[in-house]
Amino acid sequence: MSHTATILLLGSGELGREFVISAKRLGAYVIACDAYDHAPAMQMADAREVFSMLDGAKLRAAVERHSPDYIVPEVEAIRTEVLAELEAEGFTVVPSARATQLTMNRDAIRDLAAQELGLTTSLYRYAINLEQVCAATEHTGFPCVIKPVMSSSGKGQTTVQDADGLEAAWDYAVANMRGDRARVIVEQFVDFDYEITLLTVRHRAGVSFCPPIGHRQERGDYRESWQPAAMADAAIARAQAMARIVVEDLGGYGLYGVEFFVRGEEVIFSELSPRPHDTGMVTLLSQNLSEFDLHARAVMGLPVPDPVRAPIRARPAASAVILADRDSASLRYEGLADAMAEGADIRIFGKPEARPYRRMGVALATGADIEAARRAAREAADRVRIVYGA
Repeated sequence: MSHTATILLLGSGELGREFVISAKRLGAYVIACDAYDHAPAMQMADAREVFSMLDGAKLRAAVERHSPDYIVPEVEAIRTEVLAELEAEGFTVVPSARATQLTMNRDAIRDLAAQELGLTTSLYRYAINLEQVCAATEHTGFPCVIKPVMSSSGKGQTTVQDADGLEAAWDYAVANMRGDRARVIVEQFVDFDYEITLLTVRHRAGVSFCPPIGHRQERGDYRESWQPAAMADAAIARAQAMARIVVEDLGGYGLYGVEFFVRGEEVIFSELSPRPHDTGMVTLLSQNLSEFDLHARAVMGLPVPDPVRAPIRARPAASAVILADRDSASLRYEGLADAMAEGADIRIFGKPEARPYRRMGVALATGADIEAARRAAREAADRVRIVYGA
């Protein structure tokens, strides 16, 4: 068997699935890992391992068994101290063990951005119980946002208008935490005009940026995204400057999803993920090289478009998610022909089970402008029907 690289993928959701496709196109051999079998990325990979990413002994055993060229995390909830040990032993963790440790928890990356790197952030405090949550609001004021320091895709996040909503927000955050840390971040609600994701690629030749991606959330989770987001040149320059500072500090090679709030030309750092971003699903249609292609290239040491000579561009495009509305282990999809009749594209993730609000697929569409693309993507997503069995 011949291949260009062996990749151990930690987490096998829909983002990992697209990354596997991109990596395999470049000749990689991929072992996909997750806590449940037949996860989306496993269906595309060469091999699979089923274990919890928080089980340090099983994580180490998988690495030693496969001896990968690259260990590529796709989820936040990983026993990161084991990754640090493996990196010290000579394994390559993407983008770096330090990056995975700092970004696994919102508190660490926020402290790095605000206190060490001097980036503009909202006011914030941490809390490990309801009493501390109440005390934190004396610093942040109302409205405020409460969310776990570690969760997935915005789960557990609540915007609270006054003190009466704090207990319910704390309970919701605790119920949706990942890992083993009962801790939340309480932050000032930023009255922003819009929010963006700036996909930032750190590669061997430097740092490249994708055009900004706008997105809309519900229940703290992404529902639709579009690219390129309308943004003043001065604001783009500020976002790029801040993103460059933080990814250069974190080091390693790969794609980072850096989130910002934007108010006029003011740009406020929000969060960062050292991996492809869910809002970046739109790049599957908007860019010649998707975020997954760019991540695979950067990880494997292959050329990424030069930011000066060949900047990454995007045509007007949008994504809209396809959500489940109930628990079911038996499901099928209908309406794909109707959804694709006007030129939209549909990606079904292949998740073996549904649950309320779980993302099961995404609709992608282009348009003459962003509003037309957003409308087409939403209409296509609405035409896909999930049929549930018993």
